[in-house]
Amino acid sequence: MANLKFENPFRPGAGQMPPHLAGREDERGEFIRLLEQKIILQNAILTGLRGVGKTVLLETFKPLAIEAGWLWVGNDLSESTSVTEEALATRILTDLAVVTSQIVIGLEEKRRIGIGAAPEPVMKTLDFAALAAIYQGTPGLVTDKLKAVLEQVWLHMKPPEKRGIIFAYDEAQNLADHAEKDQYPLSILLEVFMSIQRKEIPFMLVLTGLPTLLTKLVEARTYAERMFHQIVLHRLDDRATRDAIVTPIKKANCPVSFAEPTVDLLAKTTRGYPYFIQFVCREVFDVWIQKAAEGQKLAPVPVEEIMRKLDMDFFAGRWQRATDRQRELLRVISTLPNSDGEFTVQEVSEASHNLLDKGFSPSHVSQMLAKLSEAGLVYKNRWGKYSLAVPLLGDFIRRQSKG
Repeated sequence: MANLKFENPFRPGAGQMPPHLAGREDERGEFIRLLEQKIILQNAILTGLRGVGKTVLLETFKPLAIEAGWLWVGNDLSESTSVTEEALATRILTDLAVVTSQIVIGLEEKRRIGIGAAPEPVMKTLDFAALAAIYQGTPGLVTDKLKAVLEQVWLHMKPPEKRGIIFAYDEAQNLADHAEKDQYPLSILLEVFMSIQRKEIPFMLVLTGLPTLLTKLVEARTYAERMFHQIVLHRLDDRATRDAIVTPIKKANCPVSFAEPTVDLLAKTTRGYPYFIQFVCREVFDVWIQKAAEGQKLAPVPVEEIMRKLDMDFFAGRWQRATDRQRELLRVISTLPNSDGEFTVQEVSEASHNLLDKGFSPSHVSQMLAKLSEAGLVYKNRWGKYSLAVPLLGDFIRRQSKG
């Protein structure tokens, strides 16, 4: 065992594909059904807390779409994309050109160097320059220009060969309208795709984002609720959690494995959140590989030490975004029996008066929750209830209180 060398099979990281994707068969099935549409009646939004595997699942959708005959374009939607309507248009044209640059739309003559040299015909494609020319040459607003581009692309596609195009955008909660600047990129995105889908052009939107995404879409355009089918990602159930813990080790033929009591402990510690499964299992595996390489007996799982590292790597940066008074409110929330689920302003206010010398009034709670929402620590659903926006944040806060 002294010369044992083995690569850790677990891969924590933002958007990192795990060695084994467990428990997402139903969600993949929902997406496959959407791919069967000939006329796009529903687009897809994939929502969930950070760490539940939205980006990873989106990546697994791509080969499913390509196998079904769709082209796939997409990117992350940074906040800069949402600053102006032109920025959004540039994002779409840039991503679209990756697949349309292979579409030949004719021939053009290219002059050859040299006296008497005859012009040489070259293929003209729908590259970025061609798309930009259509965009710039179309009169009207940004919506008119984008519609013209997409309609031209569809005219030059071969429907029997390609069923349509999937426009897949991650971190879509960053999209927003800016009425104070007279810029409406989110509304434009919805309006453009609603319009071309009414013309039976099979271009489908697939957006992923935090749980607030659907609310933001509906606030921008009320018809957005009818445009989208929402796929909500929750934490894994017990069976899938155990599968995510055990299968990567088996697939990699690892010389070190987890006994049943250890699997139970890891499942309880990670609570079924895919990112935490990868993080905690990687840490445990690192410790055990070192022990095995040194010929030592495997130690118990160092849960407390691993959680301390998780606190520093995952939670601390988010916790620092809150002011002292906001942290006090979050501590109150962490004491609620339903802190890991949904809670109301009134529940938080009542609990604060039981725990603090100076409690929070309902109006004060509402104001502070709005600020915490902007900081990405809580979110408000469409029914006026709130939830913590980071998985296991309540556990982290309780650990801070004990410390």
